[in-house]
Amino acid sequence: MPETFPGFHSIKQEFNKTMVQEFILMAFSSLKQLQLLLFFLVLVAYIICVAGHITITILVRIEPLLQSPMYFFISTFSVLEIMFVTVAIPKLLDNLITGNKRISFIECFTQMFIFNSLGMSECYLLLVMAFDRDLAINSPLRYSAIMRKEVYTLLAVAPWIGGLSLSSMTLIYTVQLKFCGPNQINHFLCDLAPLQNLSCSDPSMSKLATIIVTILSAVFPILIIITCYVHIINTISKIKGAEGKQKAFSTCSSHLIVTSLCFGSALVVYISPTGSENDKYFALIYTVLTPLLNPFIYTLRNSDVKTAITNSVLKKIHLSRGL
Repeated sequence: MPETFPGFHSIKQEFNKTMVQEFILMAFSSLKQLQLLLFFLVLVAYIICVAGHITITILVRIEPLLQSPMYFFISTFSVLEIMFVTVAIPKLLDNLITGNKRISFIECFTQMFIFNSLGMSECYLLLVMAFDRDLAINSPLRYSAIMRKEVYTLLAVAPWIGGLSLSSMTLIYTVQLKFCGPNQINHFLCDLAPLQNLSCSDPSMSKLATIIVTILSAVFPILIIITCYVHIINTISKIKGAEGKQKAFSTCSSHLIVTSLCFGSALVVYISPTGSENDKYFALIYTVLTPLLNPFIYTLRNSDVKTAITNSVLKKIHLSRGL
């Protein structure tokens, strides 16, 4: 645009005054000296979390005992979890140890989009896993015929598509908001409610989109999951003998615990996006604590996974002795 264009300088000055170029992630600044302790706790949790999910993913790939749709979904969930925590935690660690709280406008919205996409994908994948268990317990004779490789592969891919699509909807409405300042986000990551609260334009459409997307990606899946488990429990209750009931439910208990952990704190934050002080603490639970616990839930409560780990360790021992 030529500088001789009428009003060019005034428009440019107004743009520079009203458009925020970067945000400041306040994270846990109020904790002061405790930030160093929090850094080490989050770092250890991140390392254990990633190592645990990588272990599960590798085990499912190499152990014949785990070559089934259920474990394929679990390994896909582990990949999602690794990506999910990596989007948020490294920036939090940098914030805590170096005090670098700055994040550019583009980086902020990119983080928000990817973080929400992966979170919504996890919700849909948990729904797929509940459907898989329902089908396995209520239609065991038809299960293998229905859950062919191309079918369960498609079911594993669909949540990614759903998550990306719904996250795009919230991104479109939120990125259009005007940010005139202040630019301090009372959170450790860029998320919908904190950004909506900073906007100097009307965020009502963005908040409405957030509520609709939360209903579609969290409330709707959890209602279907509950329906699946009502069906599963009804079937298990008809099984004669305590051993048979325990064996049938053991394949579902891990998924049920993980589902409860994943949906619990997330629903509190997103079903009513207020951007309150407590949101970042709830976010810390489903961003750090829940992904950390999930690998242990799947291993400690699952006999097949424990057997696969034992077999893998024994193979390595035999190989090392052979060398």
